[in-house]
Amino acid sequence: MKKKILFLVSLTLLFFVACDDDESNGEYAEYLVARPIVMSQAEFAASVDIIAPRPIDESGKIYTYKDYIFVNDKHQGIHVINNANPQQPVKIGFIKIPGNVDISIKDDFLYADSLMDLVVLDISDINNIKQVNRLENVLYSNVFWPMEADIFEYEDYDYQTEILIGWETITERRLISEVEEGIGRGFFFDNVAVAEAANDGGSGQGGSLARFKIVADYLYAVDNHNINIFNISDLDNPKELEDVYAGFDIETIFNRDNHLFLGSMRGMYIYDITNPAKPEFVSEFEHGTACDPIVVDGNYAYVTLRGGNWCGATESGLFIVDISNIESPELAISYPMDGPYGLGIKGEKLFVCDGDSGLKVYDKTDINDLKQLNHFEDIVTFDVIPLENQLIMVGDEVLYQYEYLDDGIKLISQIGLK
Repeated sequence: MKKKILFLVSLTLLFFVACDDDESNGEYAEYLVARPIVMSQAEFAASVDIIAPRPIDESGKIYTYKDYIFVNDKHQGIHVINNANPQQPVKIGFIKIPGNVDISIKDDFLYADSLMDLVVLDISDINNIKQVNRLENVLYSNVFWPMEADIFEYEDYDYQTEILIGWETITERRLISEVEEGIGRGFFFDNVAVAEAANDGGSGQGGSLARFKIVADYLYAVDNHNINIFNISDLDNPKELEDVYAGFDIETIFNRDNHLFLGSMRGMYIYDITNPAKPEFVSEFEHGTACDPIVVDGNYAYVTLRGGNWCGATESGLFIVDISNIESPELAISYPMDGPYGLGIKGEKLFVCDGDSGLKVYDKTDINDLKQLNHFEDIVTFDVIPLENQLIMVGDEVLYQYEYLDDGIKLISQIGLK
């Protein structure tokens, strides 16, 4: 059965729609409209493919391994970049993986989510990447509703034979009377099918926004509520273990020594992985409701909180949490930010991607008196990876690389992904 459904999140959103005086009389206004990206179930089952480089649609998370950078194209796959020469990176291919958001790599085996499936690729020959395994229905689907949208439309979406792999949003002018009439028809979820579960040696490095993390012979993959655990001692044949319930709105994962640090919209959760197959809860730090990645260095965890939109909180900031007593983390100090995403640490330098406000670099020698070393203001920033010799950052479909200086950093290259 196919239907066209008009779905509106809330009547209150209409009060935030900008319109001219002429439009306030019941004519037109602008709305953010979301439409599903779908593919047939049969196509999804055989969807992984390696093709020539192509323009990126929406840059997501980044990952580095050996001389390569992998950039996620949200819900579509992974762009592969040869970074043997950081001053002249070269795009060499695209791995099509519908529904992909995260990856992690160990000893030439790449693990990637494809909605509810875990895909394993052999990348030992980067020019001849091969799929070697696919574990079906072992992950929770990571397709999230774009809650910033005013209207959801389903055009000829056959929920019985098609799978929802993502969303596209666009601003459109609509008759206010038609939109208001649509609200009266209520909420329509009955016929909407979102794809879910049906019937350190050779590892790479991800950014602070990662949901995947390899520690020794284990891959940890967090979803909204759980730590999904896989034994990857047999690299091309992961074994799914019993997952661990971890809380609500889990967003990111970070590892230091025998601890996992989980970032959620409600706080930071700390788990002990002395027994790697069975993480045990240690403690938590609550910070209200906001989006938050985490990095840890020494006795402190650095957490960026982004307010606004669906993140919940109204204010954004950098929280520095004292974890010297791992069982009782406490806030040491906080600094205001505009709209931060990822962050990273190299030595005494702290790098914060403050969204539209650019990349900010601090000297964190004294956490109570952070000193700003650089501020790259005219760029949009998303996430960073501090490597041994250079910093890699992605934002607004551009990949940037910087070299470290004694008193800051300097841009050495940038490559457009579009």
